[in-house]
Amino acid sequence: MYQLLKKFLFQLDPEEAHERTIAALRLMERSALGRSMMQTIYGYQHKRLETTLWGLTFPNPVGLAAGFDKNAEVYHALAALGFGFVEVGTITPLAQPGNERPRLFRLPEYAAVINRMGFNNHGAEAAAKNLENYANANIPIGVNIGKNKTTANEDAGSDYQKCLEKLYAYGHYFVINVSSPNTPNLRDLQETASLRALLRGIGAKAKQLEDQGIEPKPILLKVAPDMADEQMRDVVQAAIEEGISGIIATNTTLSREPVSGHVHAEQAGGLSGKPLTERSTAWIREIYQETGGKVPIIGVGGIMNGDDAYEKIRAGASLVQIYTGMIYQGPGLAASINKRLVELLQRDGFDHIGQAVGQDAKSK
Repeated sequence: MYQLLKKFLFQLDPEEAHERTIAALRLMERSALGRSMMQTIYGYQHKRLETTLWGLTFPNPVGLAAGFDKNAEVYHALAALGFGFVEVGTITPLAQPGNERPRLFRLPEYAAVINRMGFNNHGAEAAAKNLENYANANIPIGVNIGKNKTTANEDAGSDYQKCLEKLYAYGHYFVINVSSPNTPNLRDLQETASLRALLRGIGAKAKQLEDQGIEPKPILLKVAPDMADEQMRDVVQAAIEEGISGIIATNTTLSREPVSGHVHAEQAGGLSGKPLTERSTAWIREIYQETGGKVPIIGVGGIMNGDDAYEKIRAGASLVQIYTGMIYQGPGLAASINKRLVELLQRDGFDHIGQAVGQDAKSK
């Protein structure tokens, strides 16, 4: 069914196709019958896949990455599609339009996408209203936050703290996004001294909000795949020392080597999809080894099927996220991945998904 719909969607501008998809999900979300139908068609649960991290229960380890539901508008519908968790955003303190269109490009020959969206979103206040019923989604909802484009890096900490001020009560976990390539100079915040100062301020704000009675929330850091080994080690070490609860590896890449022959290869922005599969898995393995497996990792980047997801889990990811894969494979991808994970666990003699985490990294 999706392959027929895909032919129609791929005739549209990629961003228009996305907007129509959000609109359709919004309609389905408003209907109890619509949500029930999606759960019947796409839902798949298995006890071997249930995962507990940070005191949160994930019914399965396959989540939807940030960037799809930017304004937290359809996370209830997405929960009905069989995801174990959904991450909304990236959300900035003030609404902003993002970069000029066109800013989203498909590379079907490579099962890839290039985007330079630029954190287009309605702002933290609008997101807070949309997230008021987040707990009723029955899966963990993560909130990915960033800084506004016009905010200088030296003032970036204030933007992240403003987002926490507005949103900390609405979400199960939070993600600090300093790794998108589409906001000028944002990745400079991954420099060790800047990152430490940023995370220290965010931690202080979270503590202040907790002292006011808001339940503590895990705060994760999302990292870029384009760092040198030494910088990645410094970033991970700094994050751990400043109290980060987990690492999301990785964001999109600026590299064009895997798609150098494509007509869109020279478009500015981050590359995602299948060309990122091996690179992100390699970083997951290195981060797992660097931390001794003591810091949970969410693996994202080029997951197109269950085998890709399992490879990331065996490399050290406790959870995984998809996005570009769903563009090419359709809304049944989460269920398909979960079914395949159960098969692979059985093949390898594991009773539970947690037993597979880091198995390949441990043996290196």
